[in-house]
Amino acid sequence: MSALPVYRWRLAPDGYATYRQLRALGLRPGGQGVAAQVERPRRRRGPLVAYLYRIDRAKPVRAMTPARWAALAKANAARRTCPECRRDAGYVIPPSLGMCSTCAFPDNAPEGASWNSSPTSGR
Repeated sequence: MSALPVYRWRLAPDGYATYRQLRALGLRPGGQGVAAQVERPRRRRGPLVAYLYRIDRAKPVRAMTPARWAALAKANAARRTCPECRRDAGYVIPPSLGMCSTCAFPDNAPEGASWNSSPTSGR
């Protein structure tokens, strides 16, 4: 088993890139293993480590198919649907609440809203 080459922060040779740098170039690792790593020293803890991949072995990012776009839209819609009132909240429902803010905090709902069950003030 061979050890990975380790470079200091910002001193990696050309031809290597992190996963995010590959994505910015429109590439993916493409099944290759980690080729090297970069370490950034810290004072009181262990160093930060970033894994590097060879750019010449990277492959282009696969294009999104219509089926993948549909699956992604369906998953995002599920994250926006409130399990209590079954309506699209218009935002991703926070896991800490588990429901939309109007269901979680009914007292903060504006007066006269059609979805508010409290009576409106006398006019």
